[in-house]
Amino acid sequence: MAADPYAWIEQSLATIHRADWYRSVQTINGHPGATVLLEGREVINFASNDYLGLAGDERLIAAATAATQEFGTGSTGSRLLSGHRKLHRELEEAIASLKQTEDALVFSSGYLANLGTITALVGKRDLILADQYNHSSLKNGAILSSATIIEFPHCDISALKNELQRVRQDYRRCLIVTDSVFSMDGDLCPLPVLLELAEEFSCMLLVDEAHATGVMGKTGAGCVEHFGCTGRQLIQIGTLSKALGSLGGYVAGSTTLIDFLRNRAPTWIYTTALSPADAAAALAAIDVVQKEPQRHAQLWYNVAQLKELIQKHLPNQRLLPSQSPILCLQLPSAADALQAAQYLKSAGIFAPAIRPPTVPTSRIRISVMATHKAAHIEKLIQSLHSLLNTAA
Repeated sequence: MAADPYAWIEQSLATIHRADWYRSVQTINGHPGATVLLEGREVINFASNDYLGLAGDERLIAAATAATQEFGTGSTGSRLLSGHRKLHRELEEAIASLKQTEDALVFSSGYLANLGTITALVGKRDLILADQYNHSSLKNGAILSSATIIEFPHCDISALKNELQRVRQDYRRCLIVTDSVFSMDGDLCPLPVLLELAEEFSCMLLVDEAHATGVMGKTGAGCVEHFGCTGRQLIQIGTLSKALGSLGGYVAGSTTLIDFLRNRAPTWIYTTALSPADAAAALAAIDVVQKEPQRHAQLWYNVAQLKELIQKHLPNQRLLPSQSPILCLQLPSAADALQAAQYLKSAGIFAPAIRPPTVPTSRIRISVMATHKAAHIEKLIQSLHSLLNTAA
């Protein structure tokens, strides 16, 4: 009898278990928010990317419901066939207004936006220079493009410049690719310097604003606004599924760029358009972001309060450097991270263990929301203090 061609899968799963890399889902019931029902028990939610607390906002729910009643549940086709609705264009115009760009293009997810944009911009005669901590969608977009890929050490400008001086002249086009907020660390890319290098060496620059949109900058427009780079020539990609509380992705940039992507980005051309409900919810979220700056201010107040309490009560802990609402507590191993997450869960805190291969070192990832109350943050500090004393 021939050997079972699927036997390797079970063996691979066993290896994943032994390394403490095995992952499984945890069921959340009810509306998202600062507290959630996790497997039937209420916990304080420090695991969410819903930074502004909009995913459960009644205005987004009403907008999604109204759009479903008017347009139905699905878009029924790609945008170039039967899938285009007026909501899609209204959403693109709202994104361009928020990002202060000439135009924008909406994709069915942020992952698809990255895959489609990168593969449309560069090919096998071209070069990609990428931060080693980039999101999976950026990494896989680079691979699918068939361009030559060089990863530079995380946020290491000297290393990036050395590579540009060494090889830039050997390639037709060059694309520098980076996250703006690194979601598993909480730090920011050095965007102004990256732009200077891109201009000096005639490179395109693509920045993924997934965890910056609605969060960074005076008006929540992202790291491009935060660093004072609005209006500069670059490609901005982001999601509608984090601070904007919906689903989907976007590219924002020049009119020429967006027109090109409509004709060349395969993950836009050959994918069913974003559902009416998701588009309407995202459009409502952008309206809230622009009309309610106090929500953005409350998020940053909560971040400041948490950092102050950590410094006061947990001064010797190994927190990764962060300039965002994402704080990470480093732990020695994947097993330690799993045990810490379980301890926190038993104490009523939902803060996940992040392990290899997602990150090089294991950690507990804490994500702050605008809707967290002072009591939620104090409870987190108490639980972390108890955890770390127990571990010691």
